[in-house]
Amino acid sequence: MLKAAALKRSTFYHQLALLRAEDKYAQVKQSIHKIFHRHKGRYGYRRITAVLRQDGHVINHKTVQRLMDKLSLKSLVRPKKYKSYRGDEAPAAPDLLKRDFDAEAPNQKWTTDVTEFAVAGSKLYLSPVMDLYNREIISFTISNRPSLQLVRSMLTKALRKLKHDERPTFHSDQGWQYRMASYQHTLKNRGIQQSMSRKGNCYDNSAMESFFAVLKTEFFHLNKFASIEQFKRALKTYIRYYNYTRIKMSLGGLSPVQYRTQHTSLIQKPSN
Repeated sequence: MLKAAALKRSTFYHQLALLRAEDKYAQVKQSIHKIFHRHKGRYGYRRITAVLRQDGHVINHKTVQRLMDKLSLKSLVRPKKYKSYRGDEAPAAPDLLKRDFDAEAPNQKWTTDVTEFAVAGSKLYLSPVMDLYNREIISFTISNRPSLQLVRSMLTKALRKLKHDERPTFHSDQGWQYRMASYQHTLKNRGIQQSMSRKGNCYDNSAMESFFAVLKTEFFHLNKFASIEQFKRALKTYIRYYNYTRIKMSLGGLSPVQYRTQHTSLIQKPSN
């Protein structure tokens, strides 16, 4: 057979030995597969690498990426979001953040926006508030209209999370809801400074843009919803997952709540 195939004897036995050899990444592949499907395809190779390392595997992210390619495991592409700008309604607030989306402690900088979903033949609108300290969603409201009441309810829920002396800078785009007198009056009464992105510049609120992209790729486009109520229940479940379970590489491989829990005590601890 070797003569007929014009194959060297040594080449044949070398290839045979490779086929019989145990795959040294077999256990890692199993772990990658479990992690990927546990998070419903939401984790890419960097997050999976972080989870593997937390589980005791010493492995490079490039190796994980290569193994995921072999297993045909890939995360999804991010879509665009609903735009809430409708032209000039009232004077816009200045851009106080200037793309500085880092905070040294909770409730120093908040950001918000509105995004749209098409569910069961209807449109729904989500209005969340994110704490830029750890990217945690601290409040949100859902409505079938992008109304002023949608953002006022969101604001009321968020303000309940503040201590008496906490006055975060609150950032948004120039959507008409954020430029209404009643909304701005509520912020002013609580001593909260309002900040707004420049007109037509999505990068000025990229932290919330990023959350919406993740939400739609990891949650909305991976599921089918037979009713609005089913969507609302699933959305609440996902946001809890996002806050408590889903790790972020920018937070050292911790979820937003894990990061806040571990690091807030260090911030509050007095120095000797």
